[in-house]
Amino acid sequence: MHLTSSLAALALAFSATIAHAQDEPKKKDEAAEAPVPAPNVSVTRHKGVFGGKAISYTATTGETYLKDKDGKPLAAIFATSYVKDGGDGKRPITFLYNGGPGSGSLWLHMGAFGPKRVVLPDAQDDGAPPYSLVDNAESLLDITDLVFIDPVGTGFSHALGDKDPKDYWGVSADAKSIAQFIRLWLNDNGRWSSPKYIGGESYGTTRSVALINELEGTYNDVAVNGIILISTILDFGATAEVQGNEMPYIINLPSMATTAWYHKKMGNPPATVAQAAQQARAFAIGPYAAALLKGNQLSPQERASVRAELSRLTGLSETFVDHADLRVSPGRFYKELLRDQGVSIGRLDTRYTGKDYDAAGEEPDNDPSFYAIDGAYTAAMNSYARDTLKYRTDRSYVTIGGVSGWDWKLEGKNGRASEVYTSVAPYLGKALRENSGLKVFVGQGWYDFATPFFGAEYAMSRTGFDPARIRYHYYDAGHMMYVRPDDLRKLSADIRAFISDR
Repeated sequence: MHLTSSLAALALAFSATIAHAQDEPKKKDEAAEAPVPAPNVSVTRHKGVFGGKAISYTATTGETYLKDKDGKPLAAIFATSYVKDGGDGKRPITFLYNGGPGSGSLWLHMGAFGPKRVVLPDAQDDGAPPYSLVDNAESLLDITDLVFIDPVGTGFSHALGDKDPKDYWGVSADAKSIAQFIRLWLNDNGRWSSPKYIGGESYGTTRSVALINELEGTYNDVAVNGIILISTILDFGATAEVQGNEMPYIINLPSMATTAWYHKKMGNPPATVAQAAQQARAFAIGPYAAALLKGNQLSPQERASVRAELSRLTGLSETFVDHADLRVSPGRFYKELLRDQGVSIGRLDTRYTGKDYDAAGEEPDNDPSFYAIDGAYTAAMNSYARDTLKYRTDRSYVTIGGVSGWDWKLEGKNGRASEVYTSVAPYLGKALRENSGLKVFVGQGWYDFATPFFGAEYAMSRTGFDPARIRYHYYDAGHMMYVRPDDLRKLSADIRAFISDR
């Protein structure tokens, strides 16, 4: 090709590139200005027996649009509501969600409280499909209507038009969006006079406390009767694994002891796991806390005494405990406890075990208590929503992992971000002080290392909390205690009693 023709070709290509670039904003503007379709909703009717009572109910599954002050739709919140037919405005309503942050509500929906649940082998790999979906006699529909909510970026929920979904990804922003959804739901269903409960699991407990601050603190327009906290995490600062922070070791120790007790590694074990937990609590806030706070001023005699008891409670050798300087991290514990058996233990549920690539590693390759169950829940939710609830969409259901860049700062009274987020627990104390009818349910698994039970107890035993209105319940499983059938029944019965105020 001649030089002149080459230059002409380059000029033509450059002009085309400029024209294309100029067209891009126009295309984006046209997409942003395109009319938003009506919310995608499906309504179906069903019957079931829950808590021993025959219930006819209507399931409404689909989108609710969050809008700006001018009425422009910004995001679609996907939720599934189960409302008893013929009920009145005085029947309780419970709003539920999971955690992550960035998890859909399928775990509580398909594992614990929805009218259908997936059946899994307890403390074992769920294997490959098909998975059994059965009527859930333990659903709470006999005592309360239920709404399972997927925050933006989870489930089928998504931002609309040119709205950036990241605008919803933060402690305060997330709570504001769920509060807006709840107000819209109460409007649409005429349920402002109903007793109201909010509840979540894992980060969902953080969301619940940030949410109560939005509902009762910031706007004070939605009074709540009860908060259901399942596998609680309120104070992230206390559990932050950074050098110089001794609290994680104190908080984690009772969970190490219950796990060692379960796997028969605890020295001179008591008869029950509750007794093992109490022994560890007493040691953790007594001799162990004192030793950690003394740091390098700890005497050799006291170090030897603490090392011996720490070894007995955790099932780890004194040599290992000594090499860790009395500070055993969770990851090392998962790998070390059953190293002699060639397996690691789970994080979400330390009853689970798994085989790693080799037995010499510092920490496990993965969490066997998560990869053992996630496939079944994803399959169950997709099948149930599309086939039973007749929800039609081309979107994929996002179980977890679709949300990133979470903003951990809390919004202050002036609307600006405050210092780096550490704890929402003070919100709960304030809500209890200002709402005399508010009560709190706390459900914890003995074998949960993601949200250790002693961490929940610590967060809610601070100054400003009314212990008389906080009810603790413990279960013989881990983070998702409902995977164990006996604990699903117990959890369901405990929450029924909580809502009934028995």
